[in-house]
Amino acid sequence: MTKKYFGTDGIRGEVGKGAITPEFMLKLGWAAGKVFAEQGRCKIVIGKDTRKSGYMFESALEAGLVAAGADVQLIGPMPTPGIAYLIRTLRANAGIVISASHNPHYDNGIKFFSSEGKKLPDEIEYAIEQKLAEPLVVVDSSKLGKASRIDDAAVRYIEFCKSSIPPMMELSGMTMVVDCAHGATYHIAPFVFEELGATVIKIGAEPNGININHNCGATQPKALQEAVLLHQADFGVALDGDGDRLIMVDHLGEVLDGDEIMYIIAKTRLDKGYLGGSVVGTQMTNLGVEHALNRLDINLLRSAVGDRHVIQLMNESGAILGGEGSGHIICADRTTTGDGIIAALQVLEAMLRQSASLHELKKDIQKYPQCMINVSLNGSGRFILTDDIKKAVELIEAKLAGAGRVLLRPSGTEPLVRVMVEGEDLDLVESLALELSKTVEQLLQH
Repeated sequence: MTKKYFGTDGIRGEVGKGAITPEFMLKLGWAAGKVFAEQGRCKIVIGKDTRKSGYMFESALEAGLVAAGADVQLIGPMPTPGIAYLIRTLRANAGIVISASHNPHYDNGIKFFSSEGKKLPDEIEYAIEQKLAEPLVVVDSSKLGKASRIDDAAVRYIEFCKSSIPPMMELSGMTMVVDCAHGATYHIAPFVFEELGATVIKIGAEPNGININHNCGATQPKALQEAVLLHQADFGVALDGDGDRLIMVDHLGEVLDGDEIMYIIAKTRLDKGYLGGSVVGTQMTNLGVEHALNRLDINLLRSAVGDRHVIQLMNESGAILGGEGSGHIICADRTTTGDGIIAALQVLEAMLRQSASLHELKKDIQKYPQCMINVSLNGSGRFILTDDIKKAVELIEAKLAGAGRVLLRPSGTEPLVRVMVEGEDLDLVESLALELSKTVEQLLQH
């Protein structure tokens, strides 16, 4: 079965187009309410990031859920991982996050979480889509749901974040810059680090509804780099609009991506004796990070790109740590989904335990240059790995002589195939990526 609305991470698009309209959200709320209420009375938590459109969609979803007989608890602006946590503590049947994550303000989307604070299984998404095809019928007025607002949601999540590191561990003496991307962590992240004793310099913490992710946050760390150097801070933390991604900057202004952050946490878990086996990355995880993990006798498992796939492989393999270079870090021994604040605290714990700077903690990693070129499918439909394309890849791999790798990955959101070459020599990597992309483009036209 194929899904009409749900993608790899919920439903997402430009506000006012396609499914991202008030009318659709009303029907979506009703459909979800009917599915979740099949076992009787149900309670649904709704949270959002700071996009102006989030208020419109919150009201529409609330109306649809109540019309289906579901009770609604509104928690306002809250990081996606915070919503996943609150679903569990509030004993809700499910949760809805109104967010387009790292996208600009003119996009928005919907993500669902189960009662366990995890992404919904495919069968539930299918059930919601099937219900969307039915006419909206309001339950009897005596069975309508109720809506209420949770006023202490931020305090609850702040305390949860603080509890993710040992109780006697403090950040006093540390000066850090925190970039909240004008998003859902603006009233959470600075307070977590301040209450643990750090001196915090806030940037990207003045949301106005349309500045979310604009020239700031995990996807654009330049502002964080500049602020760390300006204030001579020990390090910096950049989150994205919904708080599930983390990028860090050391005292020299050098960026640490999700791969490097995952390595630091893995090494600390190993030193403490509870890593619990392999670490899960993706097809894009840097080969240099894999080699650094291997030197610690830590095996790296690779999933398809996307935190949903990382979590799935973690569940299958029993791994407690996984992540992506983009900054999604999942510490399954702490929480159920990618959490930028929780991941940052695990890195800070590593710094304190080893009495080392962030720059020192990454010194064992020698990242390989990667070059990725997008090739348009030009209306050719789905990407098919033909024998000719396989031969072209094998030729490039032979030129790498075992000191690199090649990856062809169809985009999940655009009619593109991403051609990636990775190796020790940057000039060679770039020339081989260009050569392969041209070959793939020619073969796709035939």
